[in-house]
Amino acid sequence: MPAQLSESDREILKGNNFAHLTTLGSDGAPISTVVWVDEDGGEIIMNTAMGRIKQANIARDPRVAVSVHRQDNPQMSMAVVGVAMLEQEQAEEIIDRLTKKYTGQEHYPVEWRSPDERRVTIRVRPQGIHRYGY
Repeated sequence: MPAQLSESDREILKGNNFAHLTTLGSDGAPISTVVWVDEDGGEIIMNTAMGRIKQANIARDPRVAVSVHRQDNPQMSMAVVGVAMLEQEQAEEIIDRLTKKYTGQEHYPVEWRSPDERRVTIRVRPQGIHRYGY
């Protein structure tokens, strides 16, 4: 059953806070990565390049966990379990949106890209949310 993000959850996700995305490796072991994060329509969004381990893990097993805490008050945090979807449509717009949020630059820098890089958006539909400090 889906869980609903609260207004406070949305504030943490929309703030300039980093998240940890945990996916499941092919052997079932959890693999965590620090990612840029935002909220869109009650879902958590992130972005990565096609071929990265988190993209491959989600394509194989969409179960994920996302944790994020406020940079200005780490005691306020949330941990989400959910199901991830990979979307290539509008992935360039999403990475530019995240780049603007975290760096102030209008576009994801060319020098950060691989020569033939294709972006993909990770969209997480929350199934459970644990809130701490709020």
